[in-house]
Amino acid sequence: MIGYVTLGTSDLPRAARFYDAIAAEMGTGRMMEFGEFIAWGTPGGGAGIGLTKPFDGKAASVGNGVMVALEAKDPAQVQRLYEIALANGGTDEGAPGPRGDGGFYAAYFRDPDGNKLNAFVMDAG
Repeated sequence: MIGYVTLGTSDLPRAARFYDAIAAEMGTGRMMEFGEFIAWGTPGGGAGIGLTKPFDGKAASVGNGVMVALEAKDPAQVQRLYEIALANGGTDEGAPGPRGDGGFYAAYFRDPDGNKLNAFVMDAG
């Protein structure tokens, strides 16, 4: 089971604004914050997401093929999360819509550091 996922950032205040807005739409907020690290989620809830400046002091970089999927409650929330991402410095990687034949509805976007995320819901059909 995944407890949390941590992504790198070169600009923690900028990235924090992005994730504060995403977390607020999902009904959660910051659960941990110290130094160069912030984590969002609900203690005792599902997996959280963290951001940090890399420990080795080098610039943060994006993992090729790495993506964090955020489970939405319905297609309308997928749309809102996509719009919030773009309004807070994110970039489009695929507008909200159905994917495949299995009731998978998703939107894809990148955070201000280029980390890829998606918002999805199953059985949206």
